Amino acid sequence: MVEPFFMLWEYSVILGMEKNCPYTFLFTFLSIGTLFGPVFLSAQEIKIFTRTDFDLKGEVKSCLVITDYGREEYDFAPNGLLVKSVTRYNDTDSDISSYKYNNDHLTENRVENYRNGKLDKTTSLIHIYTIDSTATKKISETIFSYNKEFMGRYEYQYDSINRLIKIKQVDNEGIDETRIEYSIDKGETTQTYFLNDMVQKSIRISFKKDKNNTENRTELTKEYLNGEATIAIEKVFGPGNKILSREKFNFDAEAKKFVSQELWVYNYDDAGMITQLKTKTPKTESIKKYIYQFDDGDNGNWIKKIITPENSYITRRIQYYTAENIDGK
Repeated sequence: MVEPFFMLWEYSVILGMEKNCPYTFLFTFLSIGTLFGPVFLSAQEIKIFTRTDFDLKGEVKSCLVITDYGREEYDFAPNGLLVKSVTRYNDTDSDISSYKYNNDHLTENRVENYRNGKLDKTTSLIHIYTIDSTATKKISETIFSYNKEFMGRYEYQYDSINRLIKIKQVDNEGIDETRIEYSIDKGETTQTYFLNDMVQKSIRISFKKDKNNTENRTELTKEYLNGEATIAIEKVFGPGNKILSREKFNFDAEAKKFVSQELWVYNYDDAGMITQLKTKTPKTESIKKYIYQFDDGDNGNWIKKIITPENSYITRRIQYYTAENIDGK
């Protein structure tokens, strides 16, 4: 059976905020125009974006986020799937992504970039996806520009237990192939990416109990350039998949080891909202605190986030589905 299918790449940490502040990262990424292509060469997992990925609870229909650089808009289907996302930088410049589904499977993604009030056809792209599940699953992605120019094709091959094992990239410059290998050693699992047989990235996952006997998950990601280690990111997750810390390392070629460059440590309240972010470098240390206002007490969605000590803030305007418009969509 062949059926349409697509899943978005799960975005990683940006500005030390993880899922608590996805907005800037998501739309910076979408505006690149290649979110669903070459980025998979260094991706982790792939998934569909839903309103829960934007820290939204309940039957949210739309969410307008007001920031200091512009406005971001999100529209969701009644089942929670993201159907449209817009970044408005000003009255004439915006980036728009829209998504078409077959049942719960996304079959098409359009990325439209407007500059000076006009559609930029050279950077605006159409991504079309299909899945072949006659044997082991294979996802195919074809990309065209709005000038009807073929931009590339990607094939994602999975094994019998649904692990991504191969990415084949075909474009006007030739063919590249990424191979993903998996190994287990002393309870730790490692996922290694090879581009044309040269290592590009590795992800090692391990589990360890803290002093409170709580089991935390550690993900250590190493990036390579021309086969040589360059940077590493270590993230520690606690219960509920909440990120507890994130540390960035650069590789010191002379010392032949990774050296810490920056550390982020997160604190949460009982409701799971981030309340404090401590940032440490070899020479500095700073603390940011977060205060929230909600639309329905502590059980609702936050509509204003205040960040101290700079006293900056982000506001959200949220609309909900009612019983009537859920039935009528």
